[in-house]
Amino acid sequence: MRLDQFLKLARVVKRRSIAKELCDSGAVKVNGQPAKPSRSVNVGDIVEVDTLTRYVKVEVLEIPVSKNVSKKEARGLVRFIEDKRKDIRDIIDLI
Repeated sequence: MRLDQFLKLARVVKRRSIAKELCDSGAVKVNGQPAKPSRSVNVGDIVEVDTLTRYVKVEVLEIPVSKNVSKKEARGLVRFIEDKRKDIRDIIDLI
């Protein structure tokens, strides 16, 4: 399954287009390497998403079979290792 599609189905990001933009900008890493949106995701991969306001690190537990995943099923697709909201003051310091 494509990385951008997986991030959307697992509800790590809200929309596939946003996941694609994050991948294209280098904000998404798989197993420590920057990843393109078309990269295949496998069970056991560690995915990191680093945006201005949030840092998320998850382990892929399961790849969905269909393109429709319920909220309950989405929880079982990943295991959150880290989920940090960034402080607004840190963001302002960057600007």
